[in-house]
Amino acid sequence: MSKSRKRKKELRRLQSQANNLWESQQVLLAEAASVAKEAGRQLGNYGRDELVPTVKQKYDRYAAPYVDKGMKFSKTVLTDKVVPTAGAVVGAGLSVWDAANDTRARLAAGRGFGGLDAKKYAKKADAYGKSATKALAAKLAPEPPKKSGLGASGIIAILLGVAAAIGVFYAAWQTLRADDELWVADDPLRAPDA
Repeated sequence: MSKSRKRKKELRRLQSQANNLWESQQVLLAEAASVAKEAGRQLGNYGRDELVPTVKQKYDRYAAPYVDKGMKFSKTVLTDKVVPTAGAVVGAGLSVWDAANDTRARLAAGRGFGGLDAKKYAKKADAYGKSATKALAAKLAPEPPKKSGLGASGIIAILLGVAAAIGVFYAAWQTLRADDELWVADDPLRAPDA
């Protein structure tokens, strides 16, 4: 079947309109990409300039006192309870070791069990306990805190940035998604399905 001139003219006009629509959609898509890029940059600036200082200020105001209080309490328990107790246990153990060595030396020399001086071993136990306590305290002394990696505020800023980027991409997708009524049918002679 041949087409009439009028029909051919209508088809050319329709093809021209479809090409114009396609070009405008490509321009719109390029604009949406540049808007999304700029939105990401602005979101990063907002996170650095507004969000991070606010989160840090709130942390310093509300959470930091409790964290500091917990750290001081644990340090107090460690230095006042655990280290002296461990030092006393080590001192007593070393004192018993000394007493056993002295007894073994007496028996080897043939002098027997006599002559054990309890005060002497109590003094040695105290001396050993003090030296062990000092050694443990030196090993458990807190190191200055090192700042490493992202803190809580950095993670929150990243999550908010990702959420904003998803929102921008969703809006662009909703704008550019395919509607059946906007597209030209594959068969130019057949009407689109309703």
